[in-house]
Amino acid sequence: MIGRPPAGSIPEAPGSYQFKDVHGRVIYVGKASSLRSRLSSYFQDTRNLHPRTAAMVAAAETVEWIEVRNEVEALMLEYNLIKQHRPRFNIRLRDDKSYPYLAITVDEEWPRATVMRGRKRRGTRYFGPYAHAYAIRETLDLLLRTFPVRTCPPSKFNEHKRLGRPCLLFHIEKCSGPCVGSVTPEEYASHVAGLADFLDGKTDEVEREISRRMTEASSAQEYELAARLRDRLSAVRRAMERQQIVGDRSEDIDVIGVAQDDLEASVQVFYVRHGRVVGRRGFIVDKVEPLGEAALVDRVLEELYGEEPAMGYPKSVLVPVLGADHSTHVAWLSGLRGSSVDVRVPQRGDKRTLHDTVTLNAREEFQRHRMRRASDHNARSRALTELQHHLELPEAPLRIECYDMAHLQGTDYVGSMVVLEDGLPAKREYRRFKVRDVAGNDDYAAMREVLSRRLRAYLDTQNEGAGDEEGDAPVARKPGRFSYPPQLLLVDGGKGQLSVAVDVVRELGLEDEIPVAALAKRFEEVYVPGRSTPVAIPRGSEAMFMLQRLRDEAHRFANSFHRELRGKRMKRGLLDGIPGLGEARKSRLVKEFGGVKGVKEAGLDALLAVSWLPETVARAIHEKVVGDDES
Repeated sequence: MIGRPPAGSIPEAPGSYQFKDVHGRVIYVGKASSLRSRLSSYFQDTRNLHPRTAAMVAAAETVEWIEVRNEVEALMLEYNLIKQHRPRFNIRLRDDKSYPYLAITVDEEWPRATVMRGRKRRGTRYFGPYAHAYAIRETLDLLLRTFPVRTCPPSKFNEHKRLGRPCLLFHIEKCSGPCVGSVTPEEYASHVAGLADFLDGKTDEVEREISRRMTEASSAQEYELAARLRDRLSAVRRAMERQQIVGDRSEDIDVIGVAQDDLEASVQVFYVRHGRVVGRRGFIVDKVEPLGEAALVDRVLEELYGEEPAMGYPKSVLVPVLGADHSTHVAWLSGLRGSSVDVRVPQRGDKRTLHDTVTLNAREEFQRHRMRRASDHNARSRALTELQHHLELPEAPLRIECYDMAHLQGTDYVGSMVVLEDGLPAKREYRRFKVRDVAGNDDYAAMREVLSRRLRAYLDTQNEGAGDEEGDAPVARKPGRFSYPPQLLLVDGGKGQLSVAVDVVRELGLEDEIPVAALAKRFEEVYVPGRSTPVAIPRGSEAMFMLQRLRDEAHRFANSFHRELRGKRMKRGLLDGIPGLGEARKSRLVKEFGGVKGVKEAGLDALLAVSWLPETVARAIHEKVVGDDES
């Protein structure tokens, strides 16, 4: 583990710092306006650090830093070091697909339009990215009648140039035939410029220019040319219909929407140029470092604009929250663009509506990502096989049960049991437990009670299936709620919770039948009986993903039950025992006044004004509320 550098050796200047492991590999890169202040925050009791930060510090052997002149330089240095070293404790933005771009090879003598993916190369101008390649091809097909640039690869172009005979696209007027000299370089350059302007969102200028030429041709009685220009104008307008209009013609905006949980995030970016959506892009973020939404926005901005994007730098960036280093990023982006860039949170109007749409896309893509990973049969099979291997189970755990506890200062203690069968949630098998025999705040005792009740119920169903007397035939009964044992029993917690689970299965004689494990939140570590160190399950593996999702689901299920019980208790505490106020009236009353607090704050006149509430009951409620306040 890393030792703290000598006092006073860390400068107070801005800069970037790098944590390295025992082999000298960079495992984390950060930036700071004051290196001394930021680095000092790492050298404290690890129990006070976020689990992922504590894991990074534990893995680090040394720390180094580089001073710079200001925070913008620190930001640029951090980005370049992350790009160079790809540290495992820095978040990674993964494109959820290889997005296609429409590219124009402007470095060629006769530029061509084509669909490209992957790494960008010099001498090519890119437009997009787009959601689907077929959408680009359909749009390009419409535009080629208006801007007849070539789309053929160099080999085909050279072949027709050698033959002196154009291809079919020339004959159907979707290419101007530069291979056979049917167009001058100046005229061809105007076609390329018009196509680039249209794809850049300058559609009004393109439409006006074609309309002007059509009118001139008609006035000069060149009706055949006017008819061709009319067809081109129609094709341009059909292509324009494919671009969603979201703002003023002068607006160049990038809109960033985010949806996230503790482990991953989905980021969607819409590119708006001249008021039209001309491209979109999506990322899935693996949050290997602890980031709130503001810090995540900072990282997304750095990833998007560290290298010049295909659509250039926008005038404005709409984000869900202002980043932790907002002013630094504004200065950085303004320097890259060469003019002022506004990074802000839209509050109202069209911009807010647009941002809500992008955020909705991020949420839907996040759900699709999780469903794809959870429902993919191959991924589930790999996860179950990996669990069997890492936990040394006798068979793949086709039924996994996970348990978690929830309470508020020892009150309304509840437990949850969630179930995976064949790697998928079996919600009909979920169970909720009210903890009955635990006084005060004792998670271990509560876990013991819940596990004992569940496993005793399993033993009872087994005994019920046996004959009553020796030699009697087993009695066939419908399977009960706890008829099936788990092939892996997982508890949310560390070694303490694991010890409780081991004690329970041992006391009930089930230690040879039910394997037990624990997943600790702090370092996402998995513990099994008989080992003092955690099991080394790779963080990005399907097995770890399955355990984390199961643990998170158990936590969610326990908390929802706890909130439900707490709400009922609060309602009972004020409105129970009032003559004439049954459950139906009670629920209706609470709904009408916006909660128990609203009923408590309502005066007698307000209660008497409720048409469906008898006067005697209204007065009884008022007396009870006043009596409780006075007491």
